[in-house]
Amino acid sequence: MMYLSMRRTAAAGAAILLAGSGALLAAAPAGAHSAQPTRVDVSAAPTAEPAATPAAPKGKVVSRLPLSIREQPKSASTFLGALKPGSVVELSCKKHGQKVDGNDLWYLLAVKPGYVSARYVENLSPVPLCKK
Repeated sequence: MMYLSMRRTAAAGAAILLAGSGALLAAAPAGAHSAQPTRVDVSAAPTAEPAATPAAPKGKVVSRLPLSIREQPKSASTFLGALKPGSVVELSCKKHGQKVDGNDLWYLLAVKPGYVSARYVENLSPVPLCKK
């Protein structure tokens, strides 16, 4: 550890210096008998932690057959692929579209482009509405 030496001064009060080790050193007030600085522990000082990135919402495919991925939130849109029944997928957001068995919500997938009908996906966490 590196300590800074300090001379006693005639000024009243305590002086605080930052040592190279990260510890704070406080000089004794004028008139004190010790010429040695007093060590102050600052290890308990709060530090700013980076914000944790929230996990993407997830959903489980509950259809009996492979679930079609569509370019737009409607069944007549271009077919982009399919998801296996029982698979868990990351969802970006939800959007209103064509009704499928009374449900007009569609999920935009997070990992690959395309929408899947929310009628056949059980959301495992809250899914926000798409911004646009």
